[in-house]
Amino acid sequence: MFADLPQELILYIAGALLLGWLLGSVSARLNERLRAKRRDPRDDYIRDLEAKLRIALGDSAKSVDEISRLQDELSESAEGLARRDSLINEHLDSLAKTRSDLKESVLKTRELRAELADRATENVHAEAKIREVETELSVAQASTDLLATGALQYAFDEDDETNDPISADVRRTAP
Repeated sequence: MFADLPQELILYIAGALLLGWLLGSVSARLNERLRAKRRDPRDDYIRDLEAKLRIALGDSAKSVDEISRLQDELSESAEGLARRDSLINEHLDSLAKTRSDLKESVLKTRELRAELADRATENVHAEAKIREVETELSVAQASTDLLATGALQYAFDEDDETNDPISADVRRTAP
């Protein structure tokens, strides 16, 4: 069938097919360029949303890291506060104990001072009695010495039945 047609006609048909193919590819390329220049606004919107999503995911990851860091700081602060509170309670207990010990010490000191004052008073009285007794003893010793030397003579009344030297008539005679 192809062989029956004249050769010029075959060349015209082949040329027309080639020209149609060339014109179709040129027009397709021009349409592609025009489409590229006139993009669909929905594509731009989709690209914008995808970019915002990537940014939000990055910010979200940073926020999650920041939250975990802040939670760690919060737990450390809470532990620090708990340790500080326990230390304050220990100091308050120690302070209360020290105050009670101080009150007991003050009371004990007052009791000891009162006891020492009583003892000092007793010592003063005892010392005064000792001096009085020593004085009486020295007077008695001096009297005994004088009697022994004969410097003093006691004469008793014979009428006195008691023979009490105090109530008797005491005479001093010189030797």
